[in-house]
Amino acid sequence: MKLKICGMKYLENIQSVAELQPDYLGFIFYEKSKRNFDGIIPELPTSIKKAGVFVNASIAVVLNKIKTYKLHAVQLHGDETVAYIQELKQSLKGVQIEIIKVFSVDDAFDFERTKEFEKVCDYFLFDTKGKERGGTGITFNWSVLKKYNSTKPFFLSGGIGLEHVAAIKKLVKTDLPIYALDVSSKFELEPGLKNLEQLKEFKKSLHV
Repeated sequence: MKLKICGMKYLENIQSVAELQPDYLGFIFYEKSKRNFDGIIPELPTSIKKAGVFVNASIAVVLNKIKTYKLHAVQLHGDETVAYIQELKQSLKGVQIEIIKVFSVDDAFDFERTKEFEKVCDYFLFDTKGKERGGTGITFNWSVLKKYNSTKPFFLSGGIGLEHVAAIKKLVKTDLPIYALDVSSKFELEPGLKNLEQLKEFKKSLHV
């Protein structure tokens, strides 16, 4: 199981978190977010993939960020359609970029909504549905994942913290295709500034 640490913002903190060797570091390109990124990404180990998080951004903006920051993955957190993703992939002109489509989940979520995206995405990401886009710091009811009947691997997100280690270990023993955990707000000293000690403890507890 992979680990993605999202909402990175500060140069020295990025460097310190990178030393923990997560599989992904996430950078949010959304001006309404408290974790909006407009800084410099330092040189990172080649094992770490840089993911850009976008919310209803134009194709041109996404392409610009991919080029500027040499992103390896694009996480779409808005109302992007299948046609949008197809256009994005065509515009990439053969450049290999992982496409992650986010779905905001609550108890009434219909997983049939994911079906049309299966052929155009590499991964799904399930986050907690809230009034704002992402960053609720709240976990959704993971029992709803029993309704997920796709083989498409997914990132599990939404308020994951140290207190969820036991539940995560139980969840990964199921047949669910969990590809990665996505953590952010529960491991922060302030928005965008990660708590290294807590992240170390989390990573060690899960052996990821």
